[in-house]
Amino acid sequence: MSTMKLFAGLILCSLVLGVHSRWFSFLGEAYDGAKDMWRAYSDMRKANFKNSDTYFHARGNYEAARRGPVGVWAAEVISDAREDIQRVTDLFKHGDSGHGREDSEADQFANRWGRSGKDPNYFRPPGLPDKY
Repeated sequence: MSTMKLFAGLILCSLVLGVHSRWFSFLGEAYDGAKDMWRAYSDMRKANFKNSDTYFHARGNYEAARRGPVGVWAAEVISDAREDIQRVTDLFKHGDSGHGREDSEADQFANRWGRSGKDPNYFRPPGLPDKY
């Protein structure tokens, strides 16, 4: 009887540790993907460079996607949330004029481009400093 309890306990512990391991892996990948997105956003703000928005969108999504499927998920959630928030603020500022719609569509195109693993330098504007 005690051997059976020990065996059952070992199986239970291995299952719990396996689930915890995957959970920590998920959280780590999501956190790292979010950091990649934040770094691209911070660089965009620091660079303050004309016509570089889509490049930084593509770069953040690309770097997050390199983390794996959870990085792709994190990049998509963050990108969609950012665009949704911007649409709401534009609606309050400009009414239902469609203001910002083209920019949002360009940003989302760049987001998908980066998440798909394509080179973000496709969007790199001429003259953007090499450190970005």
